[in-house]
Amino acid sequence: MLPFFTNPYPDELLYSAIARYHFYSGNLDNKDTLEELFGTRSVIPSMEIGSRFSKLAEKLGSHYSIENLLANHTIYPYYAIFLSKGRQIEILQDVSGDGKGLYTRLGMVAGSICRKEGLYYCAECARQDNDIYGEPYIHREHQLQGINYCPHHELPLRKYQVATNSRIEYIRFELNQMNLSSIYEADLYKEISIQLSKQAYKLLKVPLHHISRKEVQLKYRKLLREKHLVTVSNRIRQQELYQMFQNSFPKGFLDKYESGLDIIDEYNWLNVITRNVKRHVHPFRHLLMLYFLEQDVGDFIKLNTDEGPFGSGPFPCLNRAASHYQKLVIPTVEVTRDYKTKSPIGTFTCSCGFVYARKGPDQSLEDRFRIGRVKQFGHVWKDKLEQLADKGLSTRSIAKELGVDSKTVKRNLSEDVEISNIVPATNQELFAQYKQDIVGMIKKFPQLSRTALRAKCEKQYSYLYRHDKKWLMDALPTKQKKHEQTSVVNWTKRDHEYAAKIKKLYKELLELEKPVRITKSLIGNKLGILANLERHLDKLPKTEKLLSDITESVQQFQIRRCIKVIDKMLLQEGQVLLWKVQRIAAVKSHHFHEIKPYLEDYLQQKLDVKRNEQTTS
Repeated sequence: MLPFFTNPYPDELLYSAIARYHFYSGNLDNKDTLEELFGTRSVIPSMEIGSRFSKLAEKLGSHYSIENLLANHTIYPYYAIFLSKGRQIEILQDVSGDGKGLYTRLGMVAGSICRKEGLYYCAECARQDNDIYGEPYIHREHQLQGINYCPHHELPLRKYQVATNSRIEYIRFELNQMNLSSIYEADLYKEISIQLSKQAYKLLKVPLHHISRKEVQLKYRKLLREKHLVTVSNRIRQQELYQMFQNSFPKGFLDKYESGLDIIDEYNWLNVITRNVKRHVHPFRHLLMLYFLEQDVGDFIKLNTDEGPFGSGPFPCLNRAASHYQKLVIPTVEVTRDYKTKSPIGTFTCSCGFVYARKGPDQSLEDRFRIGRVKQFGHVWKDKLEQLADKGLSTRSIAKELGVDSKTVKRNLSEDVEISNIVPATNQELFAQYKQDIVGMIKKFPQLSRTALRAKCEKQYSYLYRHDKKWLMDALPTKQKKHEQTSVVNWTKRDHEYAAKIKKLYKELLELEKPVRITKSLIGNKLGILANLERHLDKLPKTEKLLSDITESVQQFQIRRCIKVIDKMLLQEGQVLLWKVQRIAAVKSHHFHEIKPYLEDYLQQKLDVKRNEQTTS
């Protein structure tokens, strides 16, 4: 155990604490410091995390542990929650030993973005540290990739200009080598960059290995489901997500932070982050995802994971006639999709025969006890209905008991079961009075329609409707016929208009920088005429022929995409490599193999034309 050590300050990098130890120990040779701390002279200092923590913790004493050093004095927590459970265990093993696989496992080799060369600091933090501790030190939150602002003082970070040419030297901050001026350059993205820096700092404070990548993805899916971006089969609506995500950031911001998106590339980072794939996504891009989802890191950690649009079973039976009413007795839910709104529809089937459905997703636990529509009442409900009818209860009383309306009661009763509509003797006088009121109103205002009469005598009308509907219907004035106006559609004129609009739109679609597949749905949606294209295309012959000519199959769209790339390469580079065309156009290998002959023919024609032009000139 060491006789003394420069205990790390709050959020100080272990690298910085070791640099201070080397300075205060009086060691002249860096290798002497390495041997004292790690028991070997062959360690290569690492600023971000480090290795041989097992030996270091042993040397520092019982107040330190591998987990403590890793969680509080390295940048590892910035990455930790986005790693799988297995990878988190491997990282612990790496830092305990020689750390050879550490940065590869973190994805810092292949998946790094906005890499920082050197060390960074906040001028205000440096001043405060010097006032409180007598010296500035290296804060871990200032060294995170993609983070350019201090989360505490909201000032841009500055690079420490003192560097070293030695691989084994530790750099210690010195105040006289720092730029502490208050002059800063204007930044268009300052507000969003500061917000991201604050969320990055909160990542550093998440308990080590509290959650892993699997839970993170399920939390994402829950939030995306609330935005109606998850299908019934739990697939992400990638194109809609792409558009909404792009619109959430200022123009140019994503490109500046090396996080631009190509919707055609099926492995762009936004696709990867929402799929259950093993590819690594940089934590800064996870912060962009949380920004889009309007989530604070602290709230996100506490968020429940996605269990589908209706949660996990069992579910309650909502049959008021059953003894198990509102008890969790339905084991599963069948989920389908509403063809109009694309919202999930859950169907719940109980052993008592009661089947109900509702539109999701559920937003709260109370939603579990909500019925959208009853599909089947079942034998238990119908038996209860007839029992209540046999007791002589009124329609309204039965409806209230069973939680339905009066029409449902009448519709489901057997023909041989009658419901008592007899007016009690005590109400006979009121009954006669209500009839007299209706007759008197009709005589006074003979021009009133049934609807207007009902509005004037609402309570009389309702009472008589329940107890003597036949008398009421006979007494009311004759129903007035509505004169409907029908308009005749000029389909020939509409056909010409549609054809002209489609031709104009077709030219615009062909000129797009990023090609989109031209389909009937795309054209119909953009022009707001999809309903007529789907239902009345037989009445639009010119439009039908035009659509047949211009709409594309998937293969035709792939060919057009590749041809666009070929034309661009010929113009800019003068030569074309088909493997490069495949990569830029983002066409899968087995599909590219099918269209390759077409592309070779097209390329040969272009080259022949080019040679002929050169010969004639």
